[in-house]
Amino acid sequence: MSKPVIVAVDDDPQVLGAVRRDLRSKYAADYRIVAVGSGSEAVAATSELKGRGDTVALFLVDQRMPGMEGTDLLIETRRLYPNARRVLLTAYADTEAAISAINDADLDHYLMKPWDPPEERLFPVLDDLLNDWWANTPPPYDGIRVIGTRWSPTTYEIKDFLARNQLPYRFLDIERDTEAEALLSAGEHEAIPIVLLPDGTRLVAPDRHALAQQIGLQTEADSPFYDLVIAGGGPAGLAAAVYGASEGLSTVLIEQAAPGGQAGTSSRIENYLGFPSGISGGDLARRAVTQASRLGAEILSAAVTDVRIEEGTKVVTTSTGAELRARAVLIATGMTVRRLAVPGYERFEGAGVYYGAAPSEAATYAGGEVFVIGGANSAGQAAMMFSKHAARVTMVVRSDSLEAKMSQYLVDQIGAQSNIEVLLGMKVLEVQGEDKVERIRLENLMSDDVTERDASAVFIFVGAVPHSDFLESVVERDDHGFIYTGPDLALAASGRQRWTEARDPYPLETSEAGVFAAGDVRYGVVRRVAAAVGQGSVAVSMIHQYLETV
Repeated sequence: MSKPVIVAVDDDPQVLGAVRRDLRSKYAADYRIVAVGSGSEAVAATSELKGRGDTVALFLVDQRMPGMEGTDLLIETRRLYPNARRVLLTAYADTEAAISAINDADLDHYLMKPWDPPEERLFPVLDDLLNDWWANTPPPYDGIRVIGTRWSPTTYEIKDFLARNQLPYRFLDIERDTEAEALLSAGEHEAIPIVLLPDGTRLVAPDRHALAQQIGLQTEADSPFYDLVIAGGGPAGLAAAVYGASEGLSTVLIEQAAPGGQAGTSSRIENYLGFPSGISGGDLARRAVTQASRLGAEILSAAVTDVRIEEGTKVVTTSTGAELRARAVLIATGMTVRRLAVPGYERFEGAGVYYGAAPSEAATYAGGEVFVIGGANSAGQAAMMFSKHAARVTMVVRSDSLEAKMSQYLVDQIGAQSNIEVLLGMKVLEVQGEDKVERIRLENLMSDDVTERDASAVFIFVGAVPHSDFLESVVERDDHGFIYTGPDLALAASGRQRWTEARDPYPLETSEAGVFAAGDVRYGVVRRVAAAVGQGSVAVSMIHQYLETV
């Protein structure tokens, strides 16, 4: 791959010269800098770059230019390089234009002039955006390849695991790709899916643990004993890992699927503080993992299957059979999907019926009829994501309004999207098809009328339950599986009897001293990313207090 390009545009020759100078001083070793003096020149240069097969990583564009303003230029060039990061240079009076560009041109950031000193006001912003670009831009392909079929549940599981761990791969469909047929015939096995690694390793229908080991994820702990073991890698667990490691605790986080939890599957989170252009759940999780690792936390790809107490020491068993001992444990396992008893759901799961949605699946159903079941934020975000690829997205919502469970910004976006249809007061009766999803039957809850619609895929965003079954005999939970903590232990039938310490439990402490809980798995919690992050960080403070007493 030749050097990616950074395009700088400003009609003021003096400003353009300063931009070119600063960019070259910092980025010339890794990027080619292209500087042009007008919007029309930038459009021509971008078209030429595209024609030569060059890659543009970032546009740095002035807003006030004669002939074509910066926002219009970003919209125009987005057709050619939709994944490039976009930064607008503005004067103070252009703030409204910048806000408009966030909505109309997918602006990633805007900078006020002047940006001196660049080491403080320019380079950190561009570094962050370029890192994001690299994380989401596949290299010229010599990486992981997955051979399978769109309608294979095990193929989908492998694709989902790779995508959620932000590991680039190329999917080769045996029904459509001649390359897939050639690679299959070259091997000893005809079973699918097959994962081909860059070093030539060939994995036939690997389980998650074997795949994680082969692709370089850490599956075994470096130590048998830790100050803090965190079960679950959603926002709460990641926040605890960052704070625990930064405050000197030997910390390990154990996550069975991919860091980020349910939030990690969100295509765009727009109401998280500090990200005016929004951020994908995957990018937020990637940043948190990098931060936690840099501070010294270990991240293991495994599942926690059991927690027990031996003479005050917490013993955590993982799906690999390993046992880790810890002074304190934080349960941040969040929610897991509950399979719904709708005819066709079980039969077509992974073959057109999916619980949740990875962004990588959006292109799979380009031009199709996609149904999104649910009316909360996760369903709305998925509908917006699929609307960029599918011919039509239909949301099926049991309540009589989207506003009941969805943030207003999402309601407004959905209302403005011409290829999203919202069916209120409806439920799914059945999903039908031969070898894949072909039709969906719906019932109007008010009139009992039944309709049948063509469908390519059904994505379900309802029915989540707390992931806490492995703690059944360890800590007090309510009838639904949510973990009681702090003062709420009084609500448990035996909570008062189980608590044997002379002190009161800390607010995030469970019925077992030294075992804490944070995030969606807790009883009575507010289910927001920001709330989970706050609980994860506060839990570490309480764990410090606990460790001072033992």
